[in-house]
Amino acid sequence: MSGAITCSAADLSALLGPNSTAAANYICGQLGTVNNKFTDAAYAIDNTYLLFSAYLVFAMQLGFAMLCAGSVRAKNTMNIMLTNVLDAAAGGLFYYLFGYAFAFGESSGGFIGAHNFGLKDFPTLTSDYSFFLYQWAFAIAAAGITSGSIAERTQFVAYLIYSSFLTGFVYPVVAHWFWSPDGWASPFLSADRLFGTGAIDFAGSGVVHMVGGIAGLWGALIEGPRIGRFEEGGRAIALRGHSASLVVLGTFLLWFGWYGFNPGSFTKILIPYESGSNYGQWSGIGRTAVTTTLSGCTAALTTLFGKRLLSGHWMITDVCNGLLGGFAAITAGCSVVEPWAAIVCGFIASLVLIGCNKLAELLKYDDPLEAAQLHGGCGAWGLIFVGLFANEKYVNEVYGASPGRHYGLLMGGGGKLLGAQLVQILVIVGWVSATMGTLFFILKQLNLLRISEKDEMRGMDIARHGGFAYIYHDNDDESIQFPGMNPGSPLPRRHDPPAL
Repeated sequence: MSGAITCSAADLSALLGPNSTAAANYICGQLGTVNNKFTDAAYAIDNTYLLFSAYLVFAMQLGFAMLCAGSVRAKNTMNIMLTNVLDAAAGGLFYYLFGYAFAFGESSGGFIGAHNFGLKDFPTLTSDYSFFLYQWAFAIAAAGITSGSIAERTQFVAYLIYSSFLTGFVYPVVAHWFWSPDGWASPFLSADRLFGTGAIDFAGSGVVHMVGGIAGLWGALIEGPRIGRFEEGGRAIALRGHSASLVVLGTFLLWFGWYGFNPGSFTKILIPYESGSNYGQWSGIGRTAVTTTLSGCTAALTTLFGKRLLSGHWMITDVCNGLLGGFAAITAGCSVVEPWAAIVCGFIASLVLIGCNKLAELLKYDDPLEAAQLHGGCGAWGLIFVGLFANEKYVNEVYGASPGRHYGLLMGGGGKLLGAQLVQILVIVGWVSATMGTLFFILKQLNLLRISEKDEMRGMDIARHGGFAYIYHDNDDESIQFPGMNPGSPLPRRHDPPAL
């Protein structure tokens, strides 16, 4: 513990007269006990804070599930909900067996970790079980992002394969590069940092959001758009989700969870910046929560009015996506920028999202949750934002003051940090494209990726999961026929389930 109480019996005995040695030993022993109690309390406080943050990040899985369910048509609700459950379950096992070791195990070349497989020799001097749980919650968040991009048309076995591969290998390697103390582009390196500074991605605009978004981009590109998404002439047809209520509730849960995602990435709270004052890491955590909030709020309002100008409507689901885009963007720099800069971040993140969605329509790219555009596009902007607006004081507080530590270009810190951020974007795009793009291509060649046209038209719930999530009526219900039903017959009532 920094600033621990010290006591020397030899120094103290000279001041105590008769029986000085015994008295000095007694006093120092009591002070040592008190000091140990303070040290224990500090560890307990920090671990409790990290565990609470892990629980918040895990609660985002519920938000993802609700957002995904509301954004797809009702006939695919059970499918998308099941994939969210399995992202967490499969991700838990594979991150335990391989992912954590690849991400945070010691490495020799900074490319991939090679220790602590299956949490062997754990905990360590620097990591406890609470840290593992927190990092697992991040890993499954990346997998959840990808599942939204390929929703409504993907075989269930493909979900299992890609989710395990992403959480067990692809994501952990990227995490090692930028978050491990010995990663080749980590700002925590004591020497030989990338461009003298390392890439700053505090809570994962690149490591989490870009990884999930680029993986989803390749999955959706290789699968192709959903049936009916684009007319033969190229005009886009909106296949709207069935529940705006679920979208909004899921968005609020994600907002709540982001206060564990971003402020929790400090991992410790009881660190004073100025000992004896009211200014410490707890202040940085509070500032991070504020910057996160301001970026999301700004992006939501910008999207609201931007979509109003473009479509003539006040679009609630678009506003929710705009809000999340602001959060994804600020995640990289939330701890090292001023609150006013977060407003700039959120404003531009909204424009990036709107622009990416327009480009997706032109290219006939279909992503039911706009996951690649939101997490990939806004995540990339978030990394660039850090290179422009990172504050010198905050960078030194969060990453440690050292010679050659650079900060934002527009804040007077030169262009080296921006260069490191651009390198991060390029290597993430390259790595995820090479691994996940190849995996999705192989799955397609093996006929394990996309469901049949017939099953897609009927809906994955009835075709693959034994029944509907609940009674509903979609615009394309007429395409669904059950055994024994005459064409044009009404759908079965709640008390009259379809024969399967």
